[in-house]
Amino acid sequence: MLPKPIPAVAVLAALLLCTAMLSPGFAQGEGQYVGSASCEGCHEKEYSNFMKFAKKAKSDKSVKVMSKKLTPAELKECYACHTTGYGKPGGFVSYEKTPELGHAGCEVCHGPGAAHVDSGGAKNKILGKGRMNVKDCEKCHNSERVSNFRFKPMLYGGAH
Repeated sequence: MLPKPIPAVAVLAALLLCTAMLSPGFAQGEGQYVGSASCEGCHEKEYSNFMKFAKKAKSDKSVKVMSKKLTPAELKECYACHTTGYGKPGGFVSYEKTPELGHAGCEVCHGPGAAHVDSGGAKNKILGKGRMNVKDCEKCHNSERVSNFRFKPMLYGGAH
């Protein structure tokens, strides 16, 4: 008697798992993004201040307004700073597929939050005050991207 054939769904699931395990993000232990709303439960004051005062919390609006005038390559450059985790495993894909990551949220500065959230808030699972400095902000806020940009980084700006 011949063995039963393996269902296509099982083969597809196995391929997806193997692909995920071989991806650079998986191998390096990169975290997954959860979106700023996941931070609100434990960090209510910080989240409220961020949503109220930070331009980053609404950064998707400027990208959406400009998108019709941009080439796909230019739009990708905008996504790198104006969304959360663009081009990284589990990061922003599109406003339709990952709307919770469609602005420059908490995880842009603090890193992917899934491990922090899943651990119940373990401080060693997220970047925090003691381990950040202005150099972290200069990935996006630099002279190349913004001429004469006089920014007061959120690090010192009162959102926390």
